[in-house]
Amino acid sequence: MDVNFRKIDIDKYDEDVLLEDELYEADPRDPAQVLNDTRTKVNAVRSALSKGDTVGAITLVLDAAPYGASVEEAKNLNLQTLTSILNSTKASEIPSIVKSLSQDAQDTLMKYLYKGMALPGWGDVSGSVLLGWHEKLTEVAGTGCIVRAMTDRRIV
Repeated sequence: MDVNFRKIDIDKYDEDVLLEDELYEADPRDPAQVLNDTRTKVNAVRSALSKGDTVGAITLVLDAAPYGASVEEAKNLNLQTLTSILNSTKASEIPSIVKSLSQDAQDTLMKYLYKGMALPGWGDVSGSVLLGWHEKLTEVAGTGCIVRAMTDRRIV
């Protein structure tokens, strides 16, 4: 029996197939510029953390987060920067930090929490840190934050 029919990509013959780049507007910045902006942001975050401004540091990371298929290096650098902030924050400070963020920043933070949880072995951050942040974020922003993070096509 011939099983070659299973290797045929039938979607290429369908006119109504949505491609991933058709689902959202791509980041208007050039990939090299996105990476450069992210590297600059990392230095600004370190400066804010040295001054004890955790809210400012998290806001910097979450503002204009890189998204799209061509900026993987920038997305990973931004995730590493955020996880270093999450690891260094005391659990008692989390609710006040989350309350000070805008709704868009809260949604982006939720996306990064899920991305961190999706990493094999959860990367450089322990599970209790990510789950603690998830709990506090859900208490403040509600379950709508989870729904918005899951349904947004712009993946961080």
